Amino acid sequence: MSEQAVLEQPQVERVSAHRSHGGTQGVYRHSSVATGTDMTFSVFVPDFTPGAKLPVVYYLSGLTCTHANVTEKGGFRRACAELGLILVAPDTSPRGEGVPDDPAAAYDFGLGAGFYVDATEAPYAANYRMWTYVTEELPALIAANFPVDMMRQSIMGHSMGGHGALTIGLSFPQRFKAISAFSPIVAPSLVPWGHKAFSGYFGTDASAWRRHDAVALIEDGARVPGLLVDQGAADEFLETQLRPDLLAAACDSAGIDLELNLRAGYDHSYYFISTFMAAHLRWHAERLNRPSAGQA
Repeated sequence: MSEQAVLEQPQVERVSAHRSHGGTQGVYRHSSVATGTDMTFSVFVPDFTPGAKLPVVYYLSGLTCTHANVTEKGGFRRACAELGLILVAPDTSPRGEGVPDDPAAAYDFGLGAGFYVDATEAPYAANYRMWTYVTEELPALIAANFPVDMMRQSIMGHSMGGHGALTIGLSFPQRFKAISAFSPIVAPSLVPWGHKAFSGYFGTDASAWRRHDAVALIEDGARVPGLLVDQGAADEFLETQLRPDLLAAACDSAGIDLELNLRAGYDHSYYFISTFMAAHLRWHAERLNRPSAGQA
């Protein structure tokens, strides 16, 4: 059975659908209550037996991206079809007329840079509610419209999206059975990208900063059995923005099993991500398909 047979709910508009690797790659649009805007997301659904429920992986993209970057360049469909995984890729921020942007039109704040938080500062608080969108509204929409087993969810992401995947996964350890990231911003409170974003979205509320910082969450007691991170050794942002060494130290102190792979010669791009995407999806599938509800 294809995805087209299950998309029946009127609140979701199909923008496009294409057959690929024994499944259907769709792009969808809906009116979001969380952001007060239309939101677009993509979903790949492998062909499935009628009545079956499949595990779902959420992929969160990085700065300047939309759902389209991983959908078009991520190279995930063959592996998802072989492993029986649904992959959902939301946008990175609200968009549309009246949505506030960075006054200087910089790439690292505002449109395309929602940082997967619920902003509390004006003028961003009304629309920049990506935490609520990704953790509440989108999963409910996916559950209502696609053949997903909501007891088998996992999350992954890249760069800013790696930050989102880590913080969301650490905050909901019973929900997400596997958490992985490519080149994540692991300690946004300590690097320029995070300083700019958190100051703009939260002001000087340090407690809000810590709730959206993976290293701080672990320091404050968040626990999961394991994490998978791949990082390009030739990434231009490695030392200034990403700092995987800080995550390694935090996980070591907390007893979290971190598999951190430093990949020689690889940069921050989708050439890197697509190279190791299938390995990440296999890692997710192993955990999503375990009989126990625990993560490892």
